[in-house]
Amino acid sequence: MSKFLVSVIGGYECDEKTSEKARQAGSIIAEEGGVLISGGLAGVMEAASKGARKAGGTVVGFIPGEDKGRANEYVDIAIATGMGYSRNTLVAGAADMVVAFKGKYGTLSEIGFALNAKKPVYGFGTWEIPGVTALDDPEELRGIVRERMRSAGRRA
Repeated sequence: MSKFLVSVIGGYECDEKTSEKARQAGSIIAEEGGVLISGGLAGVMEAASKGARKAGGTVVGFIPGEDKGRANEYVDIAIATGMGYSRNTLVAGAADMVVAFKGKYGTLSEIGFALNAKKPVYGFGTWEIPGVTALDDPEELRGIVRERMRSAGRRA
């Protein structure tokens, strides 16, 4: 049985409040047994990766270029795609669910790819579009991840 994969997406740059929420979300994902996926770089991606790693989780980063060394220090498995922004299809497509934070058009594209693939998307201060379930407190993710894992028959 495969692991439950949760993509965390958001801006390459973020404010302290967003960074803290992303870190908390990463921690919760790992504590509940999920594997965190992101674009592997800075900002929201790094904050969520840090939270997951410090909670003992596994972190996968789909790097846009060809240099795995560009991954943030909390990525366990760096996949250098050489695809630029096209790697957003991998970040969204690999996940069982997506957690979106504030970001620009790259984040919007990942949300679009996830929704098009019928993946559940939960958002913290991100794009307000149909299909994205808005959340305020990262702790709300705990029950969502548990339920999604259970209903998917995935293991921790």
